[in-house]
Amino acid sequence: MPSYNPPLRDMQFLMHEVFKVTESYQQMPKHADVDVDTINAVLEEAGKFAANVTFPLNISGDAEGCTLDKSTHAVTTPKGFKEAYAQFVEGGWPALSCDPEYGGQGLPMALNSALYEMLNSANQAWTMYPGLSHGAYEALHAYGTPEQKKTYLGKLTSGEWTGTMCLTEPHCGTDLGLLRTKAEPQADGTYKITGNKIFISAGEHDFTDNIVHLVLARLPDAPAGSKGISLFVVPKFLVKADGSLGERNPIFCGALEHKMGIHGNATAQINIDGAIGTLVGEPNKGLQAMFVMMNAARLGVGNQSLGLTEVAFQNALAYAKDRLQMRSLSGTKAKDKPADPIIVHPDVRRMLMTAKAYAEGGRALSTFSALLIDTELNHPDEKVRKDSADLVALLTPIVKAFITDNGWISTTACQQVYGGHGFITEWGMEQFVRDNRINMIYEGTNGVQALDLLGRKILGNQGATLKKFGKLIAKLVEEEGVNEKMSEFITPIATLGDQMTKFTTEIGFKGMQNPDEVGSASVDYLRVAGHLVFGYLFARMAQVALREIGNGNTDPFYLAKLQTARFYFAKLFPETASLMRTARAGSKSLMDTDAALA
Repeated sequence: MPSYNPPLRDMQFLMHEVFKVTESYQQMPKHADVDVDTINAVLEEAGKFAANVTFPLNISGDAEGCTLDKSTHAVTTPKGFKEAYAQFVEGGWPALSCDPEYGGQGLPMALNSALYEMLNSANQAWTMYPGLSHGAYEALHAYGTPEQKKTYLGKLTSGEWTGTMCLTEPHCGTDLGLLRTKAEPQADGTYKITGNKIFISAGEHDFTDNIVHLVLARLPDAPAGSKGISLFVVPKFLVKADGSLGERNPIFCGALEHKMGIHGNATAQINIDGAIGTLVGEPNKGLQAMFVMMNAARLGVGNQSLGLTEVAFQNALAYAKDRLQMRSLSGTKAKDKPADPIIVHPDVRRMLMTAKAYAEGGRALSTFSALLIDTELNHPDEKVRKDSADLVALLTPIVKAFITDNGWISTTACQQVYGGHGFITEWGMEQFVRDNRINMIYEGTNGVQALDLLGRKILGNQGATLKKFGKLIAKLVEEEGVNEKMSEFITPIATLGDQMTKFTTEIGFKGMQNPDEVGSASVDYLRVAGHLVFGYLFARMAQVALREIGNGNTDPFYLAKLQTARFYFAKLFPETASLMRTARAGSKSLMDTDAALA
């Protein structure tokens, strides 16, 4: 059976020593009172909930899965899931970072991000229920009418109701311009929604009395394509004027998808047969509102793979210390045992360190991104807010795609550490691999994220946002450029930062002649950009570790951080060279393949 220990020390290191979040929060009136003790207390309690309440349900929930009663359209979640959610609500966790105006605690997003990392390590399938609700809350908070906010935000904040996002249709995934679901205006200002949606995570369950569906649909006079999509809030039960539940709305679960992983989450096919909804935002501008939820979800999906990377690493490390197999190539290490533990073997250490480096780099990126969101939403200086928003937009596809790709690399590497036992269900590793695989697919496949990064976020503004990130690297290089102890971390990111300018310009010019050049380079490009970001963050972590060691701090945590950073720069970061070479190979070898693909 696997185990899980929340990585509180690393979270505290990032928040208090690397990013010094309380200093940033003192500049934001909303968060000025958030201190170190508050942050640590929340992290500790969140870790206890994840480890003690949801983690014990992970394997059993995977084995049991969800069941649908087709006669009533009711879904029953695995044993213990509903009760765990009740504890989650009782503890006030859904309200952690929500607006106090609607009953929220108003704490920073960086804390909410840490909470969800631990929940994802413990039980990704369970965590998706409240995670999607928070996305629905964000969309309605940004674009809902006063009446919609009054009706739904308090219930979503408390966790009394949950939410979903209903985008995908059987013929229509990423290309939402093909969407067919219809919305017919009614005399009372509401709309009747009709259509079919698939792959709706947490689309039906027994946690709460009501589910708030955010549904994309077309008005009768809507223009074709993505410019003709509107967003509607369609509750499972209609809500009366006094806030109590009224009639059942005809938005039903018709079937549950049979999946590779996340069996404990109800991935529903949703049939909508004239369900009553109300318009969110402006007509035909639904994607603008839905992107609030989608971007929150993309950051959340990166967090899912981060959580799985961490728990897989922890268990693979424990197994490698215990499993005896062969003798060390450099001489016997465990003379009192018939064989050495497998952790002595270089390739086992390579796999373990890969997972550790990707977990710690991913956690740094997730924390950094959440702090930028806090700054974007709450800083009094408009320019600071704008710069933070631009960086969040740049980093969102990297969080989603780079962390999930790395999560797949890491969980499969950790499974490999187990040898044959990694393929056996009772050890838990194969579930981490299966659950992780969806994260590279949903909320926009990683290929789509790569196109978004290169085509929209970078080439779309001639690299202006990339230059803003480049200024962060330049500032660090200026601080530490003459520090010989930092050269092994500073030189690689300074070099790659310079290379990125030429690399990006080259692809941009090719793309002007042939857009397929951008498409053929984009996946490799995102991975290079991901390493640039991770490299910057690992350099900042190494900077703190070296400073502490130089000041005489003997805590082994800092030496471990340095060793992890050195491994990352020696074994993982150099991938950028081959990626730039394959990106520069162009589109011809991909597109001139009609005979090969006939």
